[in-house]
Amino acid sequence: MKNILSLPTPCYVIDEKSLIHNLEILQYVEQETGCHVLLAQKAFSTYHTYPLISKYISGTTASGLFEAKLAHEEMPDKQIHVYSPAFTDNDFDELLTMCDHIVFNSFSQWKHFRKKALQHPEIEFGLRINPEYSEIETDIYNPCFTNSRLGITLANFEENELEGISGLHFHTMCEQGSDTLQRTLEIVEQRFGKYFRKMKWINFGGGHHVTRPDYDVEKLINCINNIKNKYSVQVYIEPGEAVALNAGWLVTSVLDIIKNNMDIAIVDTSAACHMPDVLEMPYRPMIIGSKEKNVLPYTYRLGAPTCLAGDVIGDYSFDKPLNIGDKLIFTDMAIYSMVKNNTFNGMPLPSIYLLKSNGETQLLKKFDYSDFKRRL
Repeated sequence: MKNILSLPTPCYVIDEKSLIHNLEILQYVEQETGCHVLLAQKAFSTYHTYPLISKYISGTTASGLFEAKLAHEEMPDKQIHVYSPAFTDNDFDELLTMCDHIVFNSFSQWKHFRKKALQHPEIEFGLRINPEYSEIETDIYNPCFTNSRLGITLANFEENELEGISGLHFHTMCEQGSDTLQRTLEIVEQRFGKYFRKMKWINFGGGHHVTRPDYDVEKLINCINNIKNKYSVQVYIEPGEAVALNAGWLVTSVLDIIKNNMDIAIVDTSAACHMPDVLEMPYRPMIIGSKEKNVLPYTYRLGAPTCLAGDVIGDYSFDKPLNIGDKLIFTDMAIYSMVKNNTFNGMPLPSIYLLKSNGETQLLKKFDYSDFKRRL
């Protein structure tokens, strides 16, 4: 950690060793099943690492044109899949030049684009289904909550409009284990299994926490092989978090310490700007060497230097008092933080470093005022 603590803050640091560890697990799943693992770029799109990632898994999946273009430029020899709740005509025309799979959210979108799509036999087209079953408790992350716009329900499935469709896609999970997948597959099969035999492939979507220490990888392998063998289909999974889970940090410095009934540390990192999920999910990120409030002798509330009153990261306790200039390291910051950050209040974006396997740090990206100005 000495190298990390010497870096200017705020900064993200990607840990190459941890990234490789995750990729080896995902590669093992591919080897044991013949399935194709795709990086969901919505969670992690630090393209400087794409050459490394491409050594282990089959490709990427995109949520729209820009992510697809990034994959096309930075991982051109691998598969590129794309899904969106709706495509524009201009975006679709460009996606046809770079994607291997394009998945539609509705039959109306498929009918709109079908004539043009069928002129491209080199591309496979699919439909996203909604099995109306999910074990996600927070609606904002639940693709199957009531009145969801994501996917085709069984009641709206038009089985006479499948000409040109080669696969079905479902995505019902978020940070969940293979036991959840197993239960989900039972429902998906009950409702849509009769169409599986007409397909070349089934995509299990994302949300699989494959690289979490307690994840049952063998159960995932069994789930994949069961569907693959039962219906003679190719299987895809689209983990995002699992690729870079626990593979990065966000380093911040203490700028000031004030008191208002409790000790408050102002740091050069913002929850709203640099780790939005802290407020959106919400959740409390871990800090190396800290515990929950009032567990260790010195408790502080960590807040940002923005004008947003609620831009509070959380309450933490430490063995020693914090001092101005101290550096703190937030864990598991490779996923979602970098892709969702912003420059509200003119906050500078954190630099991005790679901690290489040999212990050296490499600056991948440094941001400045021009990055803020160009967005406006």
